Amino acid sequence: MITLAGKHIHIVGGSRGIGSATALIAAQAGADISFTYRSRADAADAVASRVRSCGRRVFSMAADAASDGAMENTLDQAVEHLGPISGLVVSAGIFEPGRIEDMTLAFWNRMMSANLTSTFLAVKAAARHLRMANNGGSMVIYTSTAGQRGSDVYSAYATSKGAQILFMRSMARELAPDRIRVNAIAPSWTETDMSRQTMDDLGRTQLLANCPLGRVGTPEDVANATVYLLSDLAQFITGTTMTVDGGIDMRG
Repeated sequence: MITLAGKHIHIVGGSRGIGSATALIAAQAGADISFTYRSRADAADAVASRVRSCGRRVFSMAADAASDGAMENTLDQAVEHLGPISGLVVSAGIFEPGRIEDMTLAFWNRMMSANLTSTFLAVKAAARHLRMANNGGSMVIYTSTAGQRGSDVYSAYATSKGAQILFMRSMARELAPDRIRVNAIAPSWTETDMSRQTMDDLGRTQLLANCPLGRVGTPEDVANATVYLLSDLAQFITGTTMTVDGGIDMRG
């Protein structure tokens, strides 16, 4: 059985979508949960209430994941409330289309800031805490299958996600001597607030035709994989990207 008993998991972007599903499933597995959220205090309160209903402790805080110093501040406070962290999940990000001739520099920079800079800042802050705790640990970064294969209309998004994967591999090498594992999960189409309208616009029939398992993913599909990577069952796995896509890309 997978257990996170005795662990404190910190989630960057835990109030909605895959992040909130991960908070709940990790709590069900026995972890105490701290998480950040951008602006939806009502959604954060709902997640915190569900974590408490699992009998676990929880701490949440509003923060801009791409703001210098914000991740260090939130992690310092999370550790003060719940004790040293055992794992980090980076779930913050944005998903927007933009063809090359229509893209502005401001659009490009906003995409890189929300998806890539936020990852860098979260990993940097968590690495310091995990090293101080001197008990190993696990980090999971949410990327995308778009970052593995590229995308036409979503090129800026795909670029930010591909860069996340290379950053993850670099951190896996750098932090391995401290027994800190760093992995990524690459979901394909997943039923979240961020992607639901796009899936409707593209046509769900066409999307499902490309999926051998015949459905789009759920936040719980990704959360289940995350809890495995955070657990001691995955203690010999680092530097890898786990694809959770129902077989669409058939990556090995």
